[in-house]
Amino acid sequence: MIPILILAAGQSSRMQGRDKLKETVDGMPLLRQRALAALAVSAQVFITLPDLAHPRARVVADLPVTLIPVTDAATGMAASLRKGVVALPDCNHFMVLLADLPELDAADLTILIQSIDADHQIFRGTSAKGKPGHPIIFHTSLRPVFAHLAGDNGGKDIIAAHPTKLIPLPDNHAICDLDTPQDWADWRIRTNR
Repeated sequence: MIPILILAAGQSSRMQGRDKLKETVDGMPLLRQRALAALAVSAQVFITLPDLAHPRARVVADLPVTLIPVTDAATGMAASLRKGVVALPDCNHFMVLLADLPELDAADLTILIQSIDADHQIFRGTSAKGKPGHPIIFHTSLRPVFAHLAGDNGGKDIIAAHPTKLIPLPDNHAICDLDTPQDWADWRIRTNR
């Protein structure tokens, strides 16, 4: 079992006042759906939030997850990665999962976990056609470099500098990121969800 870090401290700035992580998917808020998918494959699930009083905390309050406040979340994704990775327990590998990918499911996470080998330090989900996306599994030896991240590039520099194994996931599960109300409306029409 590997710890899973769900990044959920973003601002949903392009959602015109709505919170994309509280959008309903399969009858529940997206963040809850993400947490349940993670819990289906790991008993160690950590979720970054802007603060512990944030409304997102309520949608996972009854789940056995660890919430991590990121008070400087507005400075970019790096803040969530820095705080989240340092909070993880000792492990050989850890998974970073973006909270806003509604098509990822527990089966996808399992595929990635089962792809871990000794030849790579990073394992990254892709679309069925090979476009890199999420989630991403990192070897524990990379934990120290997360402390130096800044801005909103996430872990791109870390990925670029280390051997990465790309793992195809079904369809566009790894890259379906919905950032605007129009994205959500189009997706719901396309998927009937």
